[in-house]
Amino acid sequence: MNNHSIKFALTAMCLLSAAVAPAMAQTAYPDRVLRLIVPFAAGSATDSSARIFSAQLSTQLGQQIIVDNRAGAGGAIGMQVLAKSAPDGYTIAYAGAGPLAINRSMTANLPYDVEKEVQAISQAITSPLLLAVSPTLPVKSVKEMIALAKARPGQMSFGSAGTGTVGHLAGEYFKSLSKTDILHVPYKGGSQAAVDTMSGFVQFLFDPTSSLAPHVTSGRLRGLAVTGPKRIKAFANLPTVAESGLPGYEVTTWGGIIGPAGMPRNIVNRLSDEVQKAAKSATVIERFAALGSDPLGSTPEQFTDFIRKEYLKWAEVIKRAGLKQL
Repeated sequence: MNNHSIKFALTAMCLLSAAVAPAMAQTAYPDRVLRLIVPFAAGSATDSSARIFSAQLSTQLGQQIIVDNRAGAGGAIGMQVLAKSAPDGYTIAYAGAGPLAINRSMTANLPYDVEKEVQAISQAITSPLLLAVSPTLPVKSVKEMIALAKARPGQMSFGSAGTGTVGHLAGEYFKSLSKTDILHVPYKGGSQAAVDTMSGFVQFLFDPTSSLAPHVTSGRLRGLAVTGPKRIKAFANLPTVAESGLPGYEVTTWGGIIGPAGMPRNIVNRLSDEVQKAAKSATVIERFAALGSDPLGSTPEQFTDFIRKEYLKWAEVIKRAGLKQL
């Protein structure tokens, strides 16, 4: 082989290597352990949902996914950790309405920017809240509750897991549409709010179905309605708030997979595809059905649009309620 032939062969090999390298890099992801940040404590509703998805995604990706709980400041601490992480696809997070939509209107000097520092990957679940009342309250429907609240302006109260939570804003939205005067009583968690609702210290609350289901089933709380657009299998006998006395009312709690801004598009697409696949798996569907939630998947663009719509919705509710930033 002459020198010209050797040079030609070496050049061809270099070009082939250059062409193959990106493909190899793409197919190699992920080649090590992933970290899934959950901006709330272990055992919370967000954490439970995140772990269901992380287990399924770990199986699909063939890599371990370690759940890293970074609780505090309404999710802001965990979100800040995510925003400052390397955008290589190995640090992602599971978050919902609070950190992604509500905090922007409720928290002053938020230490992260959803629009600039967060990459939406895929929505993962949607779930209604449950409207439950104290057994001591003489009402058995949403219409009766609204009528009682109007007959007793300022005398009824509802509890929530804290100011600015979905449960709190669901109550403010309810007050706005029903034109009622009801006092909000914030607690340091949904379980405390539920206990005081059972005793009648506060009259009702909105909280995730997964949290209130045992209390409603046992009779310690009386379920009146679910807040989503349709009835759910877990409480098939309960109507939606909209169909039972308050047309137009709809509130859901939701969660999804996100990452730091700047992630390679091929990795974003890969993770989005995997979340959509996981949402259709029998195991995930069964586990979320028990919690009264529906798993679902979406494209990054769809999730981005959804987050923006939720932000605008809650910003308007917060403004009408006259709530101040914390």
